[in-house]
Amino acid sequence: MIEAETEQKMPILEHLIELRRRLLWSVVALLVSFALCWNFAGQIFEFLARPLIEAFGDKADAKLIYTSLTEKFFVDIKVGFYAALFITFPIIGNHLWKFIAPGLYKNERGVLLPYLIISPVLFFLGGMVVYFGIMPLAWKFFLSYQSVAQQGGNENFVEIVALPKVSEYLSLVIKLIFAFGLFFQLPVVLSLLARAGIVTAEWLAKRRRYAIVSLFLLAAILTPPDIVSQIGLAVPGILLYEISILCARRIERSRDHS
Repeated sequence: MIEAETEQKMPILEHLIELRRRLLWSVVALLVSFALCWNFAGQIFEFLARPLIEAFGDKADAKLIYTSLTEKFFVDIKVGFYAALFITFPIIGNHLWKFIAPGLYKNERGVLLPYLIISPVLFFLGGMVVYFGIMPLAWKFFLSYQSVAQQGGNENFVEIVALPKVSEYLSLVIKLIFAFGLFFQLPVVLSLLARAGIVTAEWLAKRRRYAIVSLFLLAAILTPPDIVSQIGLAVPGILLYEISILCARRIERSRDHS
């Protein structure tokens, strides 16, 4: 009786030991990357701030401030952590895959593996859209509210100058990157739902108008309150929704032929 219980408990213990080993290696990789990225936090932050510097036009006016003695220190920690998480995501994903893959059938592994590869690629693509497309336009829009006094102007003129805080700027940039990165997972999510038989291409096509409205509402929630960022997120979302319909149709055709 004791031997039977031991045989039933051993697989669970082995899984827990394997999970602990995978988590340990993932944490070690994250800590090593964090130590490296923290040393280059200033350069990484400068890279993130480059669209803002270019939006100012005159680099002499491009300034970011911090109003607390510890603010820049914690900003560097956050920059190092986010950069380390980005670098080590393939390692963490690999350990996660090696943990769950043995419990899957061969056909299930063949289905999930492409999604695990394409998902970070789409996330990175969303980040590129933010950095090179949305941020330059959004920052120029926000900086247009400055009112700089001209020589020989009205003496009672109130000069309004943008002095962004480093912590607020980093939070805004990370929020935009994560919003677009998650938004670009739409084809992955809908394709998995179609493969599971939860949705169909016809069902997605019939609800296109509702999806467009929902995407604009979601863009308004996830992005700053400016029309540039909201349209910049909603339009790619609509394109990704159409791509999801095409993927669902392809999945249905392959299912019919098999």
